[in-house]
Amino acid sequence: MKLFKMKFFKKDTMNKDTILLSAFIIVLSFIISAYFFPQLPDKLASHWNFSGEVDGYMPKFLGLFLMPMLALVMFALFYFLPSIDPLKKNFKKFRKYYDSFVLLMLTFLLYIYFLTLFWNLGYRFDMGRAMIPALGILFYYVGVLMEHVKTNWFVGIRTPWTLSSKRVWDKTHRLGGKLYKVAALIALAGIFFQQYAPWFVLAPVIIVSAYLVLYSYLEHRK
Repeated sequence: MKLFKMKFFKKDTMNKDTILLSAFIIVLSFIISAYFFPQLPDKLASHWNFSGEVDGYMPKFLGLFLMPMLALVMFALFYFLPSIDPLKKNFKKFRKYYDSFVLLMLTFLLYIYFLTLFWNLGYRFDMGRAMIPALGILFYYVGVLMEHVKTNWFVGIRTPWTLSSKRVWDKTHRLGGKLYKVAALIALAGIFFQQYAPWFVLAPVIIVSAYLVLYSYLEHRK
């Protein structure tokens, strides 16, 4: 056990507090799923359109345990990715932002899970409007991460041009940080324009992502 702890909490891996908080979120979601399993119907609402209408269902087991299992797999992936990156030394330069992103992603999943659970327990609310703030926060922090991420093979705008030039990487991600923050603010505006919420939430992120790929190419040509 002591050897396991030493390997799992190595200095060059994920922060100990991040690991413990992530474990708490994952274990909590499994416990909640097991607790509410007997109380819910055999089919659960699992997908909503941007108008807040249910348009998808899942068997109860999947509806309750898919998110906890997804969170577990996601955490394992985030934990091990830096160690297999040929440029893993660069992760140390933005480790705290990376660890915070892991926690934010797990918290985001837990929030969506709670929304789904409450709906299936009989509470009614505008699902689309409830999800927009969480998406806005997530997009904004992607912008924060972009401003600090260093060259690697797994996180950021990874194009042939950013990966082959530190200058192009840095310029692309500095711009990306600003643009994703703007996209986040536009997404939040979707709360007030429910009819056009998909455009407010999805379009800016898609446009920003596509533009950054093009920008990295143009910078590489200079």
